[in-house]
Amino acid sequence: MASAEDCRAALQKLAARLAEMSPGEREQYFGNRTMSVTVPDLGATYVTRLGAGDDPVREAAPGEPAADIRLTADSDEVLALAEQPMNIARAWMSGRVKIEASVKDLFRLRRLL
Repeated sequence: MASAEDCRAALQKLAARLAEMSPGEREQYFGNRTMSVTVPDLGATYVTRLGAGDDPVREAAPGEPAADIRLTADSDEVLALAEQPMNIARAWMSGRVKIEASVKDLFRLRRLL
C-alpha cells in the first residue's frame, strides 16, 4: 500500500500533464471542471481544478461539493496510473478504477490520462 503523500505526488504528476497544453487549450478542454480521486485504502480524497489555472492537488475538505469527474482507486492503482496513464481503460474494465463523469467529461479526461 502506497502512502498518502505518494498518492498526492502521483496525482500531481498526472495533473502536470496539463502544463504541456497552452492555457487556451486547457480552458477549451476543461473549462472550470474539477476532478477528485478517492483512495479508499487510505481513507483520503484528493481534488484539483483542471482548467486554465495551475491548482495543486490537495486533500478534499469535509463537506466539499462533489467534483465534476470522480475517480476511485486503491493507492497502488493510483501510482500505476501516474506511471502508465494509458492503462486507465484496462483498469476501468477490470474494476480496479471506478469513474463517475458525464460522457463529455470522459472524452475530456482522455486528454489527461
